[in-house]
Amino acid sequence: MTEPINPLDDDITPAESVAGLIALLSPEQVGEDRFVGPRKPGGRGRIFGGQVIGQAIAAAQMTAPEGRTAHSLHAYFLRGGDEDHPIDLMVERDFDGGSFSNRRVIAAQKGQPILNLTASFQKPESGLEHQFPMPDVKMPEDLLDEDALVRKLAGPKRGTIALFHKSRGFEARVPPMRFSEDAGPNDGYIWLRTLAPLPDDPAVHRNVLALYSDYGLLSAALLPHDMVFHNRDIKAASLDHAIWFHGDARMDEWVLYSFDSPWAANARGFTRGAFYTRDGRLIASTAQEGLIRPKSVKSA
Repeated sequence: MTEPINPLDDDITPAESVAGLIALLSPEQVGEDRFVGPRKPGGRGRIFGGQVIGQAIAAAQMTAPEGRTAHSLHAYFLRGGDEDHPIDLMVERDFDGGSFSNRRVIAAQKGQPILNLTASFQKPESGLEHQFPMPDVKMPEDLLDEDALVRKLAGPKRGTIALFHKSRGFEARVPPMRFSEDAGPNDGYIWLRTLAPLPDDPAVHRNVLALYSDYGLLSAALLPHDMVFHNRDIKAASLDHAIWFHGDARMDEWVLYSFDSPWAANARGFTRGAFYTRDGRLIASTAQEGLIRPKSVKSA
């Protein structure tokens, strides 16, 4: 198994950063339907949820029949993962039918599950086609580089945030109000692409999309309330997550991730997302519910 690039190296290049991302999303098979997802070198603290989803769907894909690709996944986040440890991935082959296959994955660390995921795979078929149009948003060239904006706003946390942005392997462009208390529902979108080209394997691009899918989605539940994640009084965490893959696309080219939040109450927020290629093709839909609680409120 190729080791991810250590993000603490000062001279890391974009190509090396992307190589590290690919390695991070490439679990090693260690037994029959057992895999190990590598830890992120230099990681500090809690694992990004998209990493766990990306590793779990990669492991499930490796057990699917040839020619079948993931069309959906549903996951529950159970515990926060620790970046000091790799992730154990156990796959159950629940079903292989004429057109569809189903897999369950338990992602665990130190003997405790941190995520449960179910994924479905399908062989190619033809059928009816339609899609919602891409929303009318600014193109990436007309937006701010998120890295520069976050570093400016991060204050005393800029060291940790700078490390994450340096080592994540992708870049983002965001609307000007993305991290402002004046942000609103119209600011619920980002453009994403890897920092360097990816291999031509469509499975690699789906794994990267799975990682992208947890990035910024829960923030949609804060936008109607003029709140952002660096508000110190908010505790937020993903509870569950779903992706529906509609088609293949390159994640080393700009993709739009737009999101909104139809509902929030009872210390939870529900959010929806959609991925589009630059030319307006809908390639994936997402949904997530998350905890959103003022830190001053104690849980039972």
